[in-house]
Amino acid sequence: MNIFNFLTLKKEVSFLDSDSTIRQALEKMDNHKYNIIPLINKEGDYIGTLSDGDLLRYVKNKCNFNISIAENTKILDIDRYRSYKELDISSSIEELMRLSMDQNFIPIVDDRKKFIGIVKRKTLLEYYSKKFKNSIENIK
Repeated sequence: MNIFNFLTLKKEVSFLDSDSTIRQALEKMDNHKYNIIPLINKEGDYIGTLSDGDLLRYVKNKCNFNISIAENTKILDIDRYRSYKELDISSSIEELMRLSMDQNFIPIVDDRKKFIGIVKRKTLLEYYSKKFKNSIENIK
């Protein structure tokens, strides 16, 4: 088994372009009900994640809660507290599982370091839960 079996492809993932503004980030995150979202540059490279906490801290500390200032601020101007670590598509399932303990999703890149999608913690849990259930039923 490899990581590709769990992958949600880029075309099915909402992400932010690195040129997005705070307002665009807020709208996309609100629309999809996300609290963290991948950031991708124009070349398709994964450059990190942006969280709702990162946005709130910036708006509070730098914009004085003025959304009109935020409309013209690029997300790359925001200090990010913590970005999700990415894995290469050839990484092991053990690495994927270890990282999933700390992240809701794991950004996956190809051998050229281009973002190709994510693996959701929920997908891993569903798979291993079903596998565990089947192994218990086989014992009975």
